[in-house]
Amino acid sequence: MQNLLDNAPDVFVKSTADDFYQDIFHENSGTEYANAIELVQKRVAGFLENTKIPFSGIKPDEIRNKVEAVNLDKPVNDYETLWDEIDEIYVNHATAYHLPEYIAHLNCPVVIPALAADVLISAINSSQDTYDQSAGGTFIERKLIAWTGEQIGYNADCDGIFTGGGSQSNLMGLLLARDYFALKYLNWNIKLNGCPPDSSKFRIFVSEKSHFSNQKNASILGLGEQSIVQVVTDSRYRMDAEKLKEAILEEKEKGHIPIAIVATAGTTDFGNIDPLSEISVLAKEHELWMHVDAAYGCGLLLTDTYKHLLNGIEQADSVTIDYHKSFFQPICSSAFMVRNKQHLHIIKHHADYLNPKEQDYDELPAQINKSLVQSTRRFDALKLWCTLRYMGRTKLGQYTDTIIETTKQTAEILENDKDFELLTDSDLSVLVFRYKLDGWPGDTCKMNLHIKKKMFFNGEVLVASTKVNGIFYLKFTILNPLTTIAHINNILSIIKKHGNDYIFS
Repeated sequence: MQNLLDNAPDVFVKSTADDFYQDIFHENSGTEYANAIELVQKRVAGFLENTKIPFSGIKPDEIRNKVEAVNLDKPVNDYETLWDEIDEIYVNHATAYHLPEYIAHLNCPVVIPALAADVLISAINSSQDTYDQSAGGTFIERKLIAWTGEQIGYNADCDGIFTGGGSQSNLMGLLLARDYFALKYLNWNIKLNGCPPDSSKFRIFVSEKSHFSNQKNASILGLGEQSIVQVVTDSRYRMDAEKLKEAILEEKEKGHIPIAIVATAGTTDFGNIDPLSEISVLAKEHELWMHVDAAYGCGLLLTDTYKHLLNGIEQADSVTIDYHKSFFQPICSSAFMVRNKQHLHIIKHHADYLNPKEQDYDELPAQINKSLVQSTRRFDALKLWCTLRYMGRTKLGQYTDTIIETTKQTAEILENDKDFELLTDSDLSVLVFRYKLDGWPGDTCKMNLHIKKKMFFNGEVLVASTKVNGIFYLKFTILNPLTTIAHINNILSIIKKHGNDYIFS
């Protein structure tokens, strides 16, 4: 070891052999690890205690300059200095999703057992690709997948895999739809031979309010955005089943080849759910793969009160689940589910060093056989496991119930205030609206944009925004069960104040 140190560059040599290895997590570094974690814990405690508004309001130029001023080639001397620097360039300006005044995007507050599990996951650093890299983790993930399938309404033939997020899961859904169709109806193996000559005619039907990942994924799969057919929505911005039927027939008349339908269970802009049962009937009638993007709406699986809103999801060939949106999990925690586990064989690929063909996978299972783009894959499933074991489905469901009830009450407040315009109600917890002072003749879009920017850089309240038919709207996304109607009334008062300041300035 001394020879190693003698020949090592000066930057790697601190003082002694013990110092040289003190930064590596190993059997003799427990004290070093504990000290580092203790200081991090203090920073987290400070973030919770000192953060009173969801954002510091720092401008991009200011934070950019702070980060650019750091010399990455010159290490700090101790952990205290390191975490002080991290406070300055990150923690002090981090968006506080846990505060009730954060009601902007699909970022939920997280539960403590999942946070504790995250520490354990990072320290042990298991990889979920093969049994020899994560023995218990393999079966923990499999049991959670089976549990999720049961909540969806699948039988024991279902399967799935934890993924990095909803867009990745949606990609898997479209890939299986494409490859399954080619195998079954064209006798063509895309995995071996690439896309068939007729693939330019493939068509996938989505709601005009579906997630943008559908277009991106169609492009990645070589089908192009031209393969995506956007179906008209109804008055609540849900896919219109009758218009879907017409679109399928129209594409067939054009000589195109329908292969799949992507239904949305919880649109990003409105939190509404496409008519899953009606869509499933059309999918069967036209022999189309049905994928349900329930990245947001999966939280309904937790609640007996509102679970019926997902009726029909059990008929889907595949489903996207984002636990980190609606199960109160830290990022990343997502899953891709299939009703028929045999369909996952489409993406299986064998490597002699990792998952050879001759291996008995009943004896030594390998999760990598089900994974599309991740070989080394973090053991994120443990966070959900610890959450369910410590809190249970019922308690999580109560959180979801509370969020939905708060959203309903908020919708009533907006509808009954003549100075607000609510676009539609929500199955879940998104409300699109704008401040529209009764009788004011000015540009309402500019006023609401001003309101959003003012609140953001004041840091007091964070809301989202969107455009519908070219009109600018504010958007509440309520994912925190600690957000009360008192908080909502205060936020609306702040919106009115900034709106009135704009009008009367």
